[in-house]
Amino acid sequence: MRTMKKECVFALAVLGAWTASAAVVVPKATDEALINPGMGFVHYAYSSRIWAYDTGLEPGDTLDDLIPGTSVVYMRLPWSYLEPEEGVYRWDILDLKARPWLEKGKKLAFRIAVMDHTLNSIPDWAMKAGIKGTWYHYRFRPEAAEWFEPEWDDPVLLAKHEAFLRAFAKRWDGNPDVAFVDVGSFGAYGEGHGPSLNRLRHKEGNTNEVDRLARLHIDMARRCLPNTYLVISDDVGGSMNLDPNCEIMAYARSLGIGFRDDSIFCARRPPRWWSHEGWARQFAKTLPVVVETCHHVRRDKAGGGDAKDQAWFPEMLLQNLVEYQASYYTVHSFPKHLLNTHHAPILKQMALRIGYRLELREVKFPDCVKVGAPVTIESTWVNVGVAPLYAGASLAWNLLNDKGTVVWSIVDPNFNFRSLEPTLEEGEKPQHVTTKGWFGFTTPVPDNGNDDVLRWARAHPEFDPGTTVELLKPGTYTLAVSVGRADGKPEIALPLAGDSARRLYPVGSVTVR
Repeated sequence: MRTMKKECVFALAVLGAWTASAAVVVPKATDEALINPGMGFVHYAYSSRIWAYDTGLEPGDTLDDLIPGTSVVYMRLPWSYLEPEEGVYRWDILDLKARPWLEKGKKLAFRIAVMDHTLNSIPDWAMKAGIKGTWYHYRFRPEAAEWFEPEWDDPVLLAKHEAFLRAFAKRWDGNPDVAFVDVGSFGAYGEGHGPSLNRLRHKEGNTNEVDRLARLHIDMARRCLPNTYLVISDDVGGSMNLDPNCEIMAYARSLGIGFRDDSIFCARRPPRWWSHEGWARQFAKTLPVVVETCHHVRRDKAGGGDAKDQAWFPEMLLQNLVEYQASYYTVHSFPKHLLNTHHAPILKQMALRIGYRLELREVKFPDCVKVGAPVTIESTWVNVGVAPLYAGASLAWNLLNDKGTVVWSIVDPNFNFRSLEPTLEEGEKPQHVTTKGWFGFTTPVPDNGNDDVLRWARAHPEFDPGTTVELLKPGTYTLAVSVGRADGKPEIALPLAGDSARRLYPVGSVTVR
């Protein structure tokens, strides 16, 4: 960092005023991919297929080296894997993938589907209970295997799956290790489409019927997981629906349910390779947006995929990230193959923009202060990410002694990083913050003759407090910035050199007199 330091100057004016010189620091931002709450790359450990996309990785690999900035492991599985018998749950299948990520302080995300083209997602025992529906050949090809689409308002389906979600909620609802859970029980793969739903959408006047069915599943998910950040696929509103006033998306938003896109590069064609940046921007005003690409190996012909035409353009990923203001981003692929197809540079660029990224551009502080005297610290901040820090965070200035121990903190009660706007098409929006507080506290020791403890301490010199208490001793301290809870606990990683484990970042030194 570039620092302008001055000698500490003391001047005794006629009125006994205290004066001090100012230090101005212009920190240099690092290019580190940060792991922070509420944002990051998402890795598919299970992608409906129980074997994808961890194949090719060593057990416990959390992509720290392969794709820095990966903060969430995502598990999308059919219901049938997790409840093979009624009331018997295979949470160990999820725990297998979850544990290494949790040990690194990372988060989990889930989707449990009831319809899939690779196998019947509904458990056999639930089918035998009488769930109504229709068997179809995949994409209506007679040679393809059959898949089952239930009647989406079937009472047996809803009752049995709600019982599963309530058991799931006992483990994960309100769990701080969970980043988000998809509304996954409506439509193929939880994406709100299927043969019967597609027919309803194409039948004039029946969009309301699809919305009615969708609400049953949205309400069920919210009822079972009231304390969890839920997200819903854009396809529930119609993959080609461009209506900015889509009623089912507005309904989900009214319940605090967020938005995810399944999947860019999939169905659209040039010059637009996605449909719903308008919906994403509506949600992004208040809720973190999740983006998922289509299957990389199916669309990237240049990367050895099975695509009939080239429909994958890595340089457009960053454009999509900005247009959607995405806080979470999933590239649907095998991580090693993704990097082997020259994606490392674009992923690095995305890691520096995804979600929020708080840069300290300048800080001005007194390099000499008097114990207990008012202190003013001025700082300038920019969010160079594409999304707000939705949960908010507080700014703190900390004094560290020569052992690195925090001996004093000033937490700004008036500034919240939620107000720091992201950097989008109109450019950066710096915010100047003035923090006022005190370093230290000095007070006389009350001695009115009634304090037996004080009399004892006076008689034992080792414990005698003297006549004045100084909660901060004079000396030279390191001034470090941190961002986190309102009580001053650091929680947010910053792109600065410093103690990244404790999330404390030195900016200079302060002498306390």
